[in-house]
Amino acid sequence: MKNMVQVKDLCMNFYTLEGELKVLNNVNFNVKQGKILSLLGPSGSGKSTILNILTNLLKPTSGQIDINGKIGYMFQRDHLLEWRTILENITIGLEIQKKLNDESRKKIDRLLKSYGLWQFRNNYPNELSGGMRQRVALIRTLSVNPDILLLDEPFSALDYQTRLLVSDDIYKIIKNENKTTILVTHDISEAISMADSVAVLSKRPATIKNIYPIKLTLNNEEKTPLTSRKTPEFKDYFDILWKELDIYEEN
Repeated sequence: MKNMVQVKDLCMNFYTLEGELKVLNNVNFNVKQGKILSLLGPSGSGKSTILNILTNLLKPTSGQIDINGKIGYMFQRDHLLEWRTILENITIGLEIQKKLNDESRKKIDRLLKSYGLWQFRNNYPNELSGGMRQRVALIRTLSVNPDILLLDEPFSALDYQTRLLVSDDIYKIIKNENKTTILVTHDISEAISMADSVAVLSKRPATIKNIYPIKLTLNNEEKTPLTSRKTPEFKDYFDILWKELDIYEEN
């Protein structure tokens, strides 16, 4: 199984009027094809900065990054355009790239039908629930056929019950489409239930403290975020990750 993302000795400094701010310090990790890696860390630890570097929105101070494929980025908010229909929102990336053709339209139709949105394709975003809007945002990201998905706290704007349901939906879509994924979160339960492995970041300047493979008593067909939370190992992982985060450790 090949590595789709490799990050080696990644460092990132920002320069402000007050001086140099070191955000990332020798961050190392890799993600294999079809796997989900969760980047778990306290607020302000540089999780989103890592995603922005992977997408070339930021240039790192130093380090090596190898990306084996095309990246799709799903943000915290769905950023759907209220004046465009669901279908028009999904096709906007392809329109901009001038790649909207019969083949891409067939793929979008398949995604809409597979994930319960076909009958809503001509509706507008304000007619959909928060969970459905997130599914639309993911299908929009998938429509440009990325090999790697970057998810930046995609459920943070949803209430708790909706988060649980939508995380199940998003997980199934990612696994069905066999997408390599990096999920940024500061929610321990979300990290355990969604990911194949969890990388724990320290406080700023952040480094990777440990990477934990998540092994639950479920086979691949049974595993979803909801079923993962019911396994006996879930609490053990939660306790380990809670201690690793050092949330209450003094600076």
